[in-house]
Parts: sequence; structure tokens; C-alpha cells
Amino acid sequence: MAIKPIITAPDPRLRQVSNPVEGVDDALRALMDDMLETMYDAPGIGLAAIQIGEPLRIIVMDLAGEEEEPQPRYFVNPEILDPSDDTNIYEEGCLSVPDYFDEVERPAKCRVKFLGYDGKKQVLDAEGMLATCIQHEMDHLEGVLFIDHLSRLKRERVLKKLKKEQRLAAAE
Repeated sequence: MAIKPIITAPDPRLRQVSNPVEGVDDALRALMDDMLETMYDAPGIGLAAIQIGEPLRIIVMDLAGEEEEPQPRYFVNPEILDPSDDTNIYEEGCLSVPDYFDEVERPAKCRVKFLGYDGKKQVLDAEGMLATCIQHEMDHLEGVLFIDHLSRLKRERVLKKLKKEQRLAAAE
């Protein structure tokens, strides 16, 4: 397993729509293992393949608390079915938008169809933080960042700050 660099906004690769995966094989499982290790190292609770430069429809996540046993989840070619009309608001952050958090409103529940780590078809009913995290990560597969759910002013302010930080880091 290897820790990969995480792409940060405003990198245009984050705006790519990710491609479906043909099937789950050992190479794809190795990629998912690298993604999980990268996510844990960051540290974060979810990561989409595009965030490490792989435009594939894969996400990994683990919502276990610090004192709990890890509970990794793998989603290949996920599709959201039946999002609820009722919504929740959670404060979200993103490894590709470092050090910025804001409230985002999303459907409170959803059903997700996907291939698991073993390549078998699965369906998961998700609610609460799990539903929010799945939707956040699946946005990445469509080239959408959580800041795109904010007002234009907030989004532009965040992107301006990130560009400035990247310029300063490059100058060092």
C-alpha cells in the first residue's frame, strides 16, 4: 500500500467526470487500498479516486471514531437511488479543499447501488452522516466540490485563498 498525494482545488482535474470501472480485480483492489491508506493518513473520512488523480468511479470511506475499530467501506460505480425529500445540514470539509468547513444541505437518506471490494453487487440504505458522506464523495465523481453547494461569494473567497496559499508554497 502507498500514500498518494491529494489534489487540491482549484486543480482542474477535480472538475473531471470520472469513468465507470469495468470490473473489480487485484489492481483495482490495490488502488482502493492505497486510497484508504491515503485517506487515513490525511486524515479524512472519505476519498474519491479523482482526488488522487485517478478519474475512476471509486470512493472509499470510514466513519468510525478514533476510539473505534476501523470500518472501511468501498464503493465501485456507485449510483444513488431514491434520495429522500427531507434533508439534513452537516458541516462538511474536504481533503481537496483544506482547512475550510461550511454547512451543506443534502437529502437525509438515500439508497446506493454499487460494487463492493469483492466485485459483488450491493445495495445500501444510508442515512445521517453516512448518506451525507456518500453524496459528498459521489459529487467528486461528477466533478463537483462541496463548495459548489455554497453561495458564489463564499466559493470564490475559498478558491482565491487556496490559489494564494499555493502561490506562496510554490515560491518557498
